[in-house]
Amino acid sequence: MEICVKVRTIETNRRWSISGMMKGRSVLIMNEPYMKKKLPIGIDDFSKIRMEGFYYVDKTAMIRDLLNAWGEVNLFTRPRRFGKSLNMSMLKSFLEIGCDRSLFDGLEISKEAALCEKYMGMFPVISISLKSVEGENYESALSAMRSIIGNEALRFQYLLDDDKLTDKEKEQYQQLTAVDPSNAECFIMSEPVLKSSLCTLSSLLRKHYGKKVIILIDEYDVPLAKSNEKKYYNKMVNLIRGMFDQALKTNKDLYFSVLTGCLRVAKESIFTGLNNPNILSITNVRFDEYFGFTDEEVKGILNYYKLDDKYKDIKEWYDGYRFGNMNVYCPWDVISYCYELTANPSARPKDYWSNTSGNDAVRHLIEKAGNEQTKSEIEALVAGETVEKEIYEDLTYNQLYDTINNIWSVLFATGYLTQRGMVEDEDADIYQLSIPNREIRRIFTRQITSYFNHIVTENSKRFEDFCDALKSGDAEKTEKLLTSYLYDSITVRDSSVQKDKKEILYHGLMIGILANVDGWKAKTNADTGDGYSDVMVKIPREDIGIIVEFKYAENAQFTAGCKEAMDQIERMDYTRELKNEGYHTIYKYGIACFKKKCKVVCEKEGYRLGE
Repeated sequence: MEICVKVRTIETNRRWSISGMMKGRSVLIMNEPYMKKKLPIGIDDFSKIRMEGFYYVDKTAMIRDLLNAWGEVNLFTRPRRFGKSLNMSMLKSFLEIGCDRSLFDGLEISKEAALCEKYMGMFPVISISLKSVEGENYESALSAMRSIIGNEALRFQYLLDDDKLTDKEKEQYQQLTAVDPSNAECFIMSEPVLKSSLCTLSSLLRKHYGKKVIILIDEYDVPLAKSNEKKYYNKMVNLIRGMFDQALKTNKDLYFSVLTGCLRVAKESIFTGLNNPNILSITNVRFDEYFGFTDEEVKGILNYYKLDDKYKDIKEWYDGYRFGNMNVYCPWDVISYCYELTANPSARPKDYWSNTSGNDAVRHLIEKAGNEQTKSEIEALVAGETVEKEIYEDLTYNQLYDTINNIWSVLFATGYLTQRGMVEDEDADIYQLSIPNREIRRIFTRQITSYFNHIVTENSKRFEDFCDALKSGDAEKTEKLLTSYLYDSITVRDSSVQKDKKEILYHGLMIGILANVDGWKAKTNADTGDGYSDVMVKIPREDIGIIVEFKYAENAQFTAGCKEAMDQIERMDYTRELKNEGYHTIYKYGIACFKKKCKVVCEKEGYRLGE
C-alpha cells in the first residue's frame, strides 16, 4: 500500500510528499523542489494572495495603527496603483465575522495578541468598490452602482431567515436584491432605495449580529471622475452625497468607516455635514509607509527572486514618491518589472503607469503652458529641479482643470509630482514639487512631444521648409528652423541631470516633427544605448537616408558637441543599416543643443558637403 500526502503552508509555500510502503512499516519522506512564490500581478484580494502562494509585502501593521487611532470616517487618498484596494481587502479579511484567522499567521499584526482578540473577526463588514461605476450616461452609471450594492447585499441572504428581523425589514432587504425578471443580472432598486442602501444594510446587519457595522468603500471618487468626463457630474454628486449622508453621517449603526480614493474631494461636494472626517492624504505622516513599497521592502523582493543587481534600475525608474515623511516606490511598477525579469533577466525597465491611465493631468498642464513662466517651470521639472507651488487638497472634479493652480494640485495628488519639502508660509501650503522618477519623466516628455506635434502642424510653411532643408543636407537652414522650434517648444534646462537624459527631449522633439511627414519613416532609439543613432530617417521614394545624433552642449560648447556627435556616428557605424538597404544618398547630422539654441553640422556619406 502506498500513501501520498501533500501539505502547503501559507508562510512558506513549501510542498512535501510523504510516501512509503507498509512493508516493515517504513516511511520515506522527501522534499519536492522549493517553489518560489508567485508575483501578484493585478491581484488585490488579500485572501487569494495569502492562500494561493503569492508574494506578500506585509502591511498588516496598518491594522494596528488604524484601530489605535480611528475616526468615525477615515479617508485615505493616494495615487492609483499604490495598494489601496489590497489594503481594503486586508481590513475586510481581518475584521469580518467568520474571517480565516490563519491568513494572518506570521504577519506583523499577529504580534498584537490583545488587539487581535478584541477586533479580529468581530464585526459585520460591508465592503464595496466603486471603481467600475462609470458609463456614457447617468443611467448606465446608475445601473453599475445598483449592481455593486445588489451583489454586496446578496452576501447576506441569511438575513431572510433571521427571526429577529420583521417582515418589513426583510422586505427592505429584498428591495436591495430585487432583479429584473427578464435579466437576473440587472438589479432594479429605485434611486431612493439606492441612496439609503448602505444605511439600510448596516441596520439589518446590526440587528442580526447585535454589533455595529464597519463600512469599507474603495475608490470612492471614481464615479465622480468618470461622470465629470461624460458630463453628468451633478447627478452623480447628488447620488453619492445621498448615499454618504445616510451611511456615514446619520447612521447610528456604524462603528467606523474607511474610504480610499485618489483625490480629497471638497467637503461641500459630497461630505457635507460629516463631523470631522479623518483625512489621511499623501501629506500626512500617519500611515505614510502602508501605501507603496519602502526601500527595505523592495530590497527584500529583489533578494527573494535573486534580482539584487536590478536595484539601481528599479530605484531610478520607480522610486521617488514621498508620502508624509516616507520615501516609497510604486508597487505596481516594482511587481510588474520583477515579473518580467523572472522570465527575461535582460528585460529593461519601462513605463507601466501609462497603461493604466490617460495622463490627462499632464496633458492639461502642457496645454496651459502658453506663458513663459509655466513653460519654464515644466522645463525645470523635466530637468530634475523643483518648483514651488501652493497646493489645494480640497478640490471638486468639475473644477480640476479650470485654473493652472488646480492643475498643479491634481498633479501632486495623483502622483505625477511629489513633494521635496515645504516652504515656510503661515498663510498657504506651499510645497517644493518635483517629478518622482524616470518613468514619470518619460510620461512628461511624451506628452510634450505629443503637444509639439500640434505646434508643428500649425505652421505648414515652416514645417515644409524644415523637411526640405533636412533632406537636402542644408545644415544652416536646418539649424535656423530647429532653433525656432526650440523657442516654441518646452526644452530641457541646464542642470545636474545626466547629459543623456537632457538629450532625450531633443530627439523626442525631432521625432515629433518628422512623425508628421507623409512617406518618411523616422524612428528613435534614444533610450537604448545599444549602438543605435538617436534618430534614423528613411525616405524610400527619394532614395535618401538620414542619421541624426544629438549632444547636449555643456556650457554652450556647440562646436565640441557637434564634433562629438559626428565622431560617434563614424565610430559606431550608424549608417550601416541604410547602406545595407541600398540608400545611395545618406546625410549624417551632428546637432549640439543648449537650452533653446542649437548648432547643426552635416556630412554626406563619403565626402564633405561643398568639397
